[in-house]
Amino acid sequence: MSVGTSGAPGVQDLVRARTDHGGPGDLGSLGLGPDELPDGLVVADETGHVICFNAAAARITAVPAADALGAPLEHALPLEDLEGRRWWQLTDPYGGLAIRVGQPERNLLLPGGREVLVSARYVRTTRTGPVRRVVVSLRDTEARRRTERSHAELIATVAHELRSPLTSVKGFTATLLAKWERFTDDQKKLMLETVDADANRVTRLIAELLDISRIDSGRLELRRQPVDIGAAVGRHIQAHVASGQDADRFLVRVQQPLPDCWADPDKIDQVLSNLLENAVRHGEGTVTIEVAPSSSPRERGGAETAVTVSDEGPGIPEESMGRVFTRFWRGSKRGGTGLGLYIVKGIVEAHGGTITVGRALGGGAQFRFTLPVGAPAYLQ
Repeated sequence: MSVGTSGAPGVQDLVRARTDHGGPGDLGSLGLGPDELPDGLVVADETGHVICFNAAAARITAVPAADALGAPLEHALPLEDLEGRRWWQLTDPYGGLAIRVGQPERNLLLPGGREVLVSARYVRTTRTGPVRRVVVSLRDTEARRRTERSHAELIATVAHELRSPLTSVKGFTATLLAKWERFTDDQKKLMLETVDADANRVTRLIAELLDISRIDSGRLELRRQPVDIGAAVGRHIQAHVASGQDADRFLVRVQQPLPDCWADPDKIDQVLSNLLENAVRHGEGTVTIEVAPSSSPRERGGAETAVTVSDEGPGIPEESMGRVFTRFWRGSKRGGTGLGLYIVKGIVEAHGGTITVGRALGGGAQFRFTLPVGAPAYLQ
């Protein structure tokens, strides 16, 4: 890209300015130019005129590079702080204390009120010498705004989900404390069972929030040990039958022999519980669970165990399949926080596996997840 008038530094010089004085890590030595940087890069020379305005900066500011090059920095990049003060007049990069090295990242405003994240570096040839370059990094705030909206939505959902059981717990306990002698044993038992069920709802929600936090931060801990997937499926079906489901509603197919599978049994139970509960609650007809060995894609290599859970209900609309594993997705209005499948995906991927959703042969929803097999590296 062109960089102002003749005699202006070349691209490699500008990139070295971005990384102080170059060296083995500078982008110029790697054959990369400013336009290949993901963030906006604006460089002004010792006179305060723009000599580099990369493609990302042009996109973020909506100012063509041709208009910015050669212009004074405060004109090419007319930034204001959140109180409406002109940023370059306020910070005075070419004046002030000679020991300043730059400005930390902060939110600033472009004309029209568009918000951007801006940080600056002052490059000097000597430690307290005059500023030779002002290097400015620009980042769009849209990704951060999406994250903030997601956090706000999470807080609102959690507040709503907590309010109902806590109101019930508070109401029944207050009633029992105030009027204990007026209730029969059966009435007391019913109210205490309701309190216990609502307390379990709160406990499950807190556990989901902790799982989301660990997944998002990459801190989900796995305690791997041999897991019999077929036996785990059988336990979950027995639990559904014990709670009132017809045993004939479940069909289990386990293809033997299965390879050894090392996984966190508690986390795998969580995955199976969520998928089976979704099939029972939101699906119809027979719920089929298949467990079989599988070959992973060539680029991943190795054997896997595949688990498929399908039902004969209406299934998931095609337009919704891309959102199934996102936060707060609900297949119906029949309760739930919409966090379960997001957590399931995080658990499966933490094991090095994959999970997909599709349409079963009977027309219902079909979830299939795979887990790598074999002992973990530290035991080999």
